[in-house]
Amino acid sequence: MGENMTPVETGGQILSRNAMLEYVMARPIFVFCLLTAIAAAQAPQPLTAEQAVDEAVANNLELTAQKLSVTVAQAAEITARLRPNPVLTVSGQTLNVLGATYSPDTPLGPNQFNLHTDFPVERGHKRQERIALAREDTSLAQLGVRELMRQLIAAVQAGYVEVQQAKENLNLARENLKSLDGVVAVNEARVRSGDLAVVELDRSRVAALQYAAAVRQAELALAQAKTRLQQLMGRAARSQEFDVAGDMRRQDSLPTPEEILRLALLRRPDYLASQQTQTRSRADLRLQLANGKFDYSLGTEYTHQSAWGASGSSMGFYFSMPLPVFNRNQGEIARAQREINLTGARIRSVEASIASEIEQAHRQCTVSRLLLTGIEQDMLGKARSVRDITEYSYRRGEATLVEFLDAQRAFNDASMAFNEARASYAKSLYQIDAVSGATVAGK
Repeated sequence: MGENMTPVETGGQILSRNAMLEYVMARPIFVFCLLTAIAAAQAPQPLTAEQAVDEAVANNLELTAQKLSVTVAQAAEITARLRPNPVLTVSGQTLNVLGATYSPDTPLGPNQFNLHTDFPVERGHKRQERIALAREDTSLAQLGVRELMRQLIAAVQAGYVEVQQAKENLNLARENLKSLDGVVAVNEARVRSGDLAVVELDRSRVAALQYAAAVRQAELALAQAKTRLQQLMGRAARSQEFDVAGDMRRQDSLPTPEEILRLALLRRPDYLASQQTQTRSRADLRLQLANGKFDYSLGTEYTHQSAWGASGSSMGFYFSMPLPVFNRNQGEIARAQREINLTGARIRSVEASIASEIEQAHRQCTVSRLLLTGIEQDMLGKARSVRDITEYSYRRGEATLVEFLDAQRAFNDASMAFNEARASYAKSLYQIDAVSGATVAGK
């Protein structure tokens, strides 16, 4: 069967390729719906803030590298569990390899072969203390991962808000440009009818060009914000088709600084790490005290002698220990004791730093909310109303271009301030979550 006669089954009938094309072309709505469905399936779906955070936690390169530190610490636990190896010594004495033989007339002894083994015996529970210290190091490594995760989540959430703000600014710039383009079109018609001077048209065109440049700048700012966010999320291939979903975060009630501090001291990985460091220092002190106790060795020796065709064997037992006259690990014990005091001071420092962070974040959130409410209730609506009335008046010839541009500029400034206030408030809410440790509480 020829190429144009390839059968295709549709609706229970067998159609040739040409017949199939005629069937499809006769149904443009079906084709349009099919293409729309294919495009929708291929288009990337906008991400929520939670989805962006989850992807960053799973794929961020710096966090992935930090997680390897946990495996390194776990490998150190293997070393801590190992016991000291026994020592095997094999020796030969008074051998006649140089031609001298044993006889009653020579002082040389008979050929002698020794097999000696030493078994070190650790005292003071050294192995258990080594294991305990290694486990504390593993816990510290895990808390280090969680602290980096907390910082990463805060950065992703801030980057997410920046993309949202850049989108709002771009929409505002396009709205302003659309308004100016409409004014330019009206002025062109008025110039053709002789109702407006050419210089007034040129002024409106210049203003439109300025707003067109503002659109380009807003597009660049949005592209940069998307790139930064995708980098934080660990995406190797960054796409400008990437998009975020939803409005900027907003809520009316806030917990008190005292409540935030209480939760932070229970959940913040950096504060828990400072406490864990002190626990580690105590484990280190116990290990150094154990190391200050001397170990001893138990040994056995097998000896075989032969001469003049006769041979004999014997066994021996040994006990050896160092004399702790000078070195009793005093220096390491003193170091470990001072590190406990040092970590206690650092715990108080971290706690004070967290309290300061919480106070600043709470104040920033409160001020941002007041600023947002003020702009939304008192400024934005009035600026939009003045802009719309002035534009209507200008189109009717009842207002000057300067008055319209001033109203347009005031509306743009108010809208930009509104977007900035919304973004600042959303970031401050996410910052409250970060300083309280809520972002890593369930991870």
